[in-house]
Amino acid sequence: MVMSQKKRPLQAFSEEMPRKGTVGRRERRQAETRDRLMHAALRLFAQRGLADTSVEDITEAADVGKGTFFNYFPSKEHLLIAFGQYQVRKVEAALAEAREAKIPIHQVLRRLVHSVSRDPGRTPLLIRSIMVAPLTNDAVRESMIVNMARGRKALAELMTIGQQRGEIRNDLSPRHLARAVQQGMFGGFLLWSLDPALEISGWLDTWVEIVFAGIKTSEAEKTPPSRPAVRR
Repeated sequence: MVMSQKKRPLQAFSEEMPRKGTVGRRERRQAETRDRLMHAALRLFAQRGLADTSVEDITEAADVGKGTFFNYFPSKEHLLIAFGQYQVRKVEAALAEAREAKIPIHQVLRRLVHSVSRDPGRTPLLIRSIMVAPLTNDAVRESMIVNMARGRKALAELMTIGQQRGEIRNDLSPRHLARAVQQGMFGGFLLWSLDPALEISGWLDTWVEIVFAGIKTSEAEKTPPSRPAVRR
């Protein structure tokens, strides 16, 4: 099953989309051009894969000059770096949601994984492009390491909140729990990219249930120890 390739607002891709009144027209146009390139690239990567998409294909789809591309990205692989930053911000948004709204961690995790699965142009080809690029491009690999660490940090803070609320087991460190969650998400998308018949939208709910069953507080931990009977 191939995920819908419905367009999302271009603002969604900006690291920091300038707001009217805070910067000039030139800066806003630059941000819009950068987002147009990103949006076009993701659509093409999803349809053709990274290897079969050229810079010229991207600029044509974005309706900008080929030379303009290199004012924003050193190579087409660098578009995946920006995409990785966008992904990390989703994890950080989930953390903020847990802090501010006090939503149960189980629900936060479910919303997070579905948010990740709804990325524009999410297809097996796009996932394979994301997996392959770090193996062939040093800049992408180094950036991916940084992004993964940043995402793990946010997940660890999320696990800490869960432990403080008594929702998450406290016999493991938040860092180890965060790594386990990240590995599960990463591995799941990789498996789906190899076999799209897995239907990722349904698999995600099952994954959340399995993972949460392993990290949640046990009934024994929730039950306060009984006091010894007082002999009279």
